[in-house]
Amino acid sequence: MIQHLSIDLMNKRTIRIAVSALFFLTGLCFSSWTSRIADIQLAMHLNNAGLGTVLLALPIGSLISLPTAGVLVSKYGSRQVVVNAGIVYAALLPVLGLAQEPWQLMLVLVLFGFSGNLANIAVNTQAVAVESMYGRSIMASFHGLWSAAGATGIGIGWIMVALQIAPVYHFLVVAFLGWTIVAFSASRILQQDAGVQENQPLFAKPDRFLLILGIIAFCSMICEGTMFEWSIIYFRKVLKIDPSFAVASSFAFMTTMATGRFIADSLRTRFGAKKMLIMSGLLTASGLMIAVIFPYFFTAIFGFMLVGLGVCSVVPLVYSAAGTTKLMSPGMALATVSTIGYLGFLCGPPLIGYVAQLSSLSVSFTMIAVMGALIAVMSSRIKI
Repeated sequence: MIQHLSIDLMNKRTIRIAVSALFFLTGLCFSSWTSRIADIQLAMHLNNAGLGTVLLALPIGSLISLPTAGVLVSKYGSRQVVVNAGIVYAALLPVLGLAQEPWQLMLVLVLFGFSGNLANIAVNTQAVAVESMYGRSIMASFHGLWSAAGATGIGIGWIMVALQIAPVYHFLVVAFLGWTIVAFSASRILQQDAGVQENQPLFAKPDRFLLILGIIAFCSMICEGTMFEWSIIYFRKVLKIDPSFAVASSFAFMTTMATGRFIADSLRTRFGAKKMLIMSGLLTASGLMIAVIFPYFFTAIFGFMLVGLGVCSVVPLVYSAAGTTKLMSPGMALATVSTIGYLGFLCGPPLIGYVAQLSSLSVSFTMIAVMGALIAVMSSRIKI
């Protein structure tokens, strides 16, 4: 029997704000790291292939955490997991800034990816519960806060780069902000998850629906990963843009991604999830190809803005759909879809680096555009 949520002691708005704050925390931590990747590449004298290898560590950590995340959330509840993972996630940021050698950076990135994805699965499980409590689509707005945090993190990084502040001090400031957010949210988020049924198995074989959702997430996440971790480098290496202005590429992407997510819920109500996913794939592929075919500052910025609009609603729509399955608990369903999706983060960063080393970043971005088109193709194959 589905357990009903009790909100006698906390109103819905307070709960939603607290969960939104935790989405903001995860987005801020991740984008703060990505805003300094180019500087860390220069400091460690890494070529594109070397950077691709280092970046592989973060999604490996995320991937390792996925089975653990589903079990922990199902067994202990999303509240306990997100609070503890959020504290560790923020704490690891300054440790990244202290790394002196590539192997040290890779080791910390594995832990960073592990704790970050624990927080990600847990906070999305909270979001599924809050959406169930509201009885309408609000998932994209949560992810909008993640993207807004991403734009904020990139903006802060932009300032830190301009002021020539070392990454470790930059990351320490963000860590203190992250701990403040956790302290605010811990007592205000939901104690109990939605959609958990008695005698529901921790493990179950995913059906065709969850598998296709996972593939769509895979295609979207490989595009997102490219924007997060390679857009700044694309502007520096291909467009020859000054480092202080190259951050504009990631900022443009994050801004349109955040804006799109804040209106995605109303668009889903009007047009339906399937049409939105198909349009998302087309926008993503088009934006990447514009940046490749017209490698100039303003055209590339426009292309990256289209990519932001394209990917903005994919993961929220996929997670929302996965959280409604009756096959397994919401935490395990989200972990299953994320396991497939995060393979995009696993494959994307090193693939970009290796292909760029053999040919060019433009060829790498063209391949990622094909993945964007696949979002539209796979979305046409399911009922959602």
